[in-house]
Amino acid sequence: MERIPILRLGNALLVSIQVDMHDQIAQALEEDLSHKVVATGARGVLIDISALEIVDSFMGRMLDNIAAVSRMLDADTVVVGMRPAVAITLVELGLSLTGVKTALNVDRGIAMIRAHANVYRDEAADGDDDDDGQQDQAGA
Repeated sequence: MERIPILRLGNALLVSIQVDMHDQIAQALEEDLSHKVVATGARGVLIDISALEIVDSFMGRMLDNIAAVSRMLDADTVVVGMRPAVAITLVELGLSLTGVKTALNVDRGIAMIRAHANVYRDEAADGDDDDDGQQDQAGA
């Protein structure tokens, strides 16, 4: 069975969709990505659709499903390389792609994931500081 390669870029995974998707490839991609997110601890998934000239409702649902699974595994999904005609088609189909962020290119998508990872790291550090502060006050 044909599979779509998944590349690791720092704390993110990159998927470049260059072929027409059908049920088996889409299901394999969802499964492969979910396993890879867990195995690598990736904070984000970039899906490059710049090679796609058209997107139908199936592809839109597939992107939405991948984003939902990634969110459940604590990773953001950023779709990059969307052509204007594809964006128009998705809107006309009524697909809002909830939870899917978009960026013009891979560089901007990586920047979005890094920014989110930094916010997450800062929030975790702030939580530690609050706990330490409470302990200091209690011990004084």
